[in-house]
Amino acid sequence: MSRYEFTCPECGQEIEVNESMREATLTHGCPVCGASVMPSAFVAEQQSEN
Repeated sequence: MSRYEFTCPECGQEIEVNESMREATLTHGCPVCGASVMPSAFVAEQQSEN
């Protein structure tokens, strides 16, 4: 499953999220402060192959 690093543009909180959490955050806003979130607030993490 994809992992993303989310940084809230309003409060600056950084949270690692999965795909479903990313979708919920885009729909409902930042889980910390409730600010509206754009897709640009997420950075896909590189998947390491072990």
